Amino acid sequence: MRGMWLLAMLWLAGCQHVAAPPPIGGEIRDLHSGQVLTAQQLLKRLAKPEQVIIGEQHDNADHHAAELWLLQSLGEQRSQGSLLLEMLTPDQQPKVDAVRQPAQLPNDLPGALAWQDGWDWNLYGPMVRFALTQPYPLLAANLDNPEIRAFYRHPPVLNGQRSNAEDVKTTLLGQISESHCGLLPESQMPAMLAVQQQRDRRMAERLLAAPIPSLLLAGAWHARKDVGVPLHVVDLGAQAPTVLMLAEQGADVTAKMADYVWYTPATPKRDYCEEMRKQFGK
Repeated sequence: MRGMWLLAMLWLAGCQHVAAPPPIGGEIRDLHSGQVLTAQQLLKRLAKPEQVIIGEQHDNADHHAAELWLLQSLGEQRSQGSLLLEMLTPDQQPKVDAVRQPAQLPNDLPGALAWQDGWDWNLYGPMVRFALTQPYPLLAANLDNPEIRAFYRHPPVLNGQRSNAEDVKTTLLGQISESHCGLLPESQMPAMLAVQQQRDRRMAERLLAAPIPSLLLAGAWHARKDVGVPLHVVDLGAQAPTVLMLAEQGADVTAKMADYVWYTPATPKRDYCEEMRKQFGK
């Protein structure tokens, strides 16, 4: 009887660590082995590394739902050390720290954080609200606007063999041109590349300085192992972080880019290029 009681207690203890099912579907795949994973299997794997980066499509609501579920569920697997956001800048950090002190978050939380309009609060708000109620710090991972302007005017020398590789720079230049719909003058491209890579370097520095286990949420290109933050982490002398890429079905994500991919259902595409052409009068 005593043996059966102990088995029952062990079974119940194990059940406490099983997270609720994620709020979205899709297919999760280990990009090194090709194995299809359950959400629970992914959680167990992401709970082990000291640093994890999740790459998102900024305007995809499913990605934000997956990120919130992952953050909450990982916290049930082990103590979270810190959460870092590309969407926060150093000048916002004192505001973030201040709202963590009161027992109740401000009614106008975006205003209290000086949240930037370029990041849709309807998508990011639930994640930020949750993180601010947790015992671990929420940390800025991006550059301030004055830093961006300075890097644009006077691109600094970037140290690091991997991040300085020609194929990395060529790939990033292609992405910058495509993301601006081919409307950027060629003369601006080196400065834009410098800003992109300085963002990646800052995120890498902040990730390595953050309490572990640390989790960084950033755009997909920043998260990529072949051109983004992980290269800078290695150039800074540390082990490459584990990368989970959130991508819509139909996207081509390889083991060079990430360790795991979570393919979410495809969504209607917004024509950003048409909007940009109108803005530029093209």
